[in-house]
Amino acid sequence: MPLRRYLQNLSTGRTILWCYFIWWALSIIHHFDPTPRIWLTSLGLSGIIGFALIISTQSASAVRARLDLWVVFRLFLMPFCVSSFAALVKDAGYLLVFPPSWSENATGIGLIALFLLLVWGVKKHATNDRAGPAAG
Repeated sequence: MPLRRYLQNLSTGRTILWCYFIWWALSIIHHFDPTPRIWLTSLGLSGIIGFALIISTQSASAVRARLDLWVVFRLFLMPFCVSSFAALVKDAGYLLVFPPSWSENATGIGLIALFLLLVWGVKKHATNDRAGPAAG
């Protein structure tokens, strides 16, 4: 199963990025605004900043390493998420990245906890499978 294998091999850094994405998605769902200006501005910033991030990751040497497609995608996705988040939660009473509603915070923390529990369970199960059957 590809999803199971993906979760088994998920690094700590990518697990954290998924947690960020869960928090962003929940905030977007709660504060969605279909105004095209918000989304076009976010796309524009994503393009400008994404290209700047790609430039900043390139070595100064003549030999350039090719970036993985998913790395490039994330370099454009992160500025999009940040700018759309900032636009949508403006004047919503957020404290840093936390909504003023206890239920929104609890839902976000709960979803992230479920995700972390899922990742932990898949990794633990994979470790047990590699260890083989217990000697009896």
